[in-house]
Amino acid sequence: MKYLVDVEDGQKTGFFLDQKYNRLAIKRLCRDKRVLDCFTHTGSFALNAGIAGAKEVIGVDASELGVEQARENAELNGLSDRVSFRCADVFELLPELEKSGEKFDVVILDPPAFTKSRNSVKNAVKGYREINIRGLKLVTDGGYLATCSCSHFMTPELFTKTIREAAVSAHKRLRQVEYRTQSADHPILWSGDENSYYLKFYIFQVCDEK
Repeated sequence: MKYLVDVEDGQKTGFFLDQKYNRLAIKRLCRDKRVLDCFTHTGSFALNAGIAGAKEVIGVDASELGVEQARENAELNGLSDRVSFRCADVFELLPELEKSGEKFDVVILDPPAFTKSRNSVKNAVKGYREINIRGLKLVTDGGYLATCSCSHFMTPELFTKTIREAAVSAHKRLRQVEYRTQSADHPILWSGDENSYYLKFYIFQVCDEK
């Protein structure tokens, strides 16, 4: 996979290396599947789905700059025929997709940190719950949801609880396939530095309640 990286104007360093092995985990799910990648940034999850043989991938991000770079990355890797990108607010788009009856075999939720302080955790929980409810409703019966949080203030316990509540609200049953964290070059330090353990990444198989 080849990426164009904007180190000057892109978010942070222009690319998020902490998700690199989680992208590989996604590839195993995507052959011949229809995939929705939310908060796609410059398209890394979407592109990995495409190169794994997905029949259609839609990446969504609110940043026009990010979407334009994602399209360039798709072209760079010869994926423009089946990987496309839309500039839109995910919170607004997901209800529209649900209303129009859209379904996806794989839905990926890789949002920015909804909280960067303890004071805003309550509002962040609402945001994570909302996107997971919406994302779950778009997954086909037996399909997959990949969902993550990159905020260390959203503890693993709280994130797990939020996903469980979202599944109940969406009337879905979840089978955990994988739980992952950041790649090893972003080490988790057992020295009282809670900031080092920040990325929580789940893959679930999603089934309708019968």
